[in-house]
Amino acid sequence: MATASARHILVETEDECNTLKAKIEGGDDFAAVAKEHSKCPSGQQGGALGEFRPGQMVKEFDDVVFSAEIKKVHGPVQTQFGYHLIEITGRAD
Repeated sequence: MATASARHILVETEDECNTLKAKIEGGDDFAAVAKEHSKCPSGQQGGALGEFRPGQMVKEFDDVVFSAEIKKVHGPVQTQFGYHLIEITGRAD
């Protein structure tokens, strides 16, 4: 069964998500931005979510993690929790 590992940053607005994405693309460290801004408890671990299988995360999150390019920051991705920036750190089939 497929597995993936990812880290994310969760914020309340799409604008905030876009602002943080621009900072990361400009050279800011993803983990440092997660620690400072993420509303998810995983932010304290740099946004790291560990390894998971399809169906363990909400659909919108899974759709990105199991299909998009690895080692790239994706988002904003809206879920019931807010807006996410997602970096897929690994994936195995």
